[in-house]
Amino acid sequence: MSSFALKAAAGAAALFASVSLTTLAIASDKLTIVTSYPADVTDVYKTAFEQAHPGVTVEVVNKATSAGVKFLKETTSNNSSDIFWASAPDAFEVLKADGLLEKYSPAVEGLPEKIGAYPINDPDGFYTGFALSGYGIMWNTRYAQSYGLEPARQWSDLTKAEYFGHVGISSPSRSGTTHLTIETILQGEGWEKGWEQIKWISGNSYTITERSFGVPDGVNTGSFGFGVVIDFFGFSSRSSGFPVDFVYPDVTALVPANVGIVTKAPNEENARKFVDFLLSTKGQELLLDPKIMRLPVNPEAYAHAPEGFPNPFVGDTIKASVSFDSEASKAHYNAVNALFDSMITYRHKELTAAVKAIHEAEAAVGEGGSQEAKDLIKEARALVAWTPVDLETANDSAFAAIFTTKRQTADDKATGRQAEVEQEWDSRIVANYAKAVELAGKAKSMK
Repeated sequence: MSSFALKAAAGAAALFASVSLTTLAIASDKLTIVTSYPADVTDVYKTAFEQAHPGVTVEVVNKATSAGVKFLKETTSNNSSDIFWASAPDAFEVLKADGLLEKYSPAVEGLPEKIGAYPINDPDGFYTGFALSGYGIMWNTRYAQSYGLEPARQWSDLTKAEYFGHVGISSPSRSGTTHLTIETILQGEGWEKGWEQIKWISGNSYTITERSFGVPDGVNTGSFGFGVVIDFFGFSSRSSGFPVDFVYPDVTALVPANVGIVTKAPNEENARKFVDFLLSTKGQELLLDPKIMRLPVNPEAYAHAPEGFPNPFVGDTIKASVSFDSEASKAHYNAVNALFDSMITYRHKELTAAVKAIHEAEAAVGEGGSQEAKDLIKEARALVAWTPVDLETANDSAFAAIFTTKRQTADDKATGRQAEVEQEWDSRIVANYAKAVELAGKAKSMK
C-alpha cells in the first residue's frame, strides 16, 4: 500500500473513531423516559437525577399508559426510548410478553421482595417496583359538608342514592390507574357483582373524565365531591392545602408502580442509573414530596414521612383485602376497557337516567310499597346490571384478540369483528337502560 493510501486509511480510521466517540458521547448525555406520570412527578425526578448526574439531560415523553405501550410497540424498529415508567403492572406484563423490556437487576440492596404476598418486582427481572399504590375514595370535606353528605368509606357507599351527581371517575381505557382500580373491584367483588357496583358508581357520577388527573382536579375544585382515585392523588392534594381527604376501602389492593428499561435502549447505561436512583434512599425520599406523596418500597424512607402518612410495612393502616392477580388482569385487559366504554363512557347519559329513575322509584315506593312495585324495581336494577360477557369469555384469548382498536369517542368506529361485537353490546345496553327507566317510572307511579 502506498504512503498516501496508508495516510488516507489512517485518517479514515481516526475520523470513524471520532464520529463513533461523538455518537457515544451524545448517547450518554441523554435519557428518554416514556411515562404516564404528570409533570408534578417527573419534574422533581428530572431535576434531581440531572443534578446527581451532571451532563445528562432527561427528556420526558408523557403518554397515557395504554398509549405509551402502543408507542413502544410501534417504534420497536427505530427505538429512541430508554425507560418506561408507569403504575399499571399489567401494562408491564404486556411489554414483557412482547419482548420490549430488558432484564436488569438494580444495584440497590436490602429492599423487600414482597408486600404481603405480592411480589414488588417482576420475578423474571424485566421490571422493578419503585413505589406502592392503593386505590380508594377521595372527597372534598367542604363540599360534603355543604351537601350534608357523609364521607364514603366503601365502594358500596358510592352506589347510594344520596351520592347521585356527586362522584367523578375516569375511564380505564384512558387511565392506567383507573384500570387498576376497576380490575381491583372486579377481583375483590367478583366479575358480576363487581361490574354491577362499578356501573352504579358510574351512574351516580357527574362525569367520566378524559384522564385520571381530571378526577382529583374535580374534587379539589368542588366540581364534584367524591372521586375514585389512586391514593397519591388524595395525599398530594391534601398536602398541597386542598380541603380533601382519602380513604382505602376494604376491597382494595397494594400494587407496585414500576419502572423498566426498554429493549435496545440507546442510552442503556443512563437507564440503569435512573432505576438505581429511583430505588436509592434519596430517590425514595423524593416520593414524599408534597406534590407526589407515593408509598416508598424502601421501609427506611418512612422515617421522614409526614405525620399520619400510611406505612404498609407496619401495622394494618391499609386493609388491602385483594391480592392483585396481574396475570388475570392481563388476560382480559382490552375486554375490560371495551366493556367499560360500551356500558358506561359512551352511554353515560343513558346510564345516569336509568340510575336516577331507579333511585327515585325506590324513594317513592319505600319499605311499605307494593310487592309489584318492588318487583319492577328489581327488574330495572337487573337490566342496568347486565353485562354482555361473563368472566370465562372475557379471559378467552381469541375473544380478547378481537379488541384491537382503541376508540377515543363514541363516534370512533372499530372495524371487523370488534365493530360487530360492540354494536351488538350497544343495542342491548341502550334497550336495557331505556327499559329500566320505563319500569322505574311504573313502580314510582304505583308507590
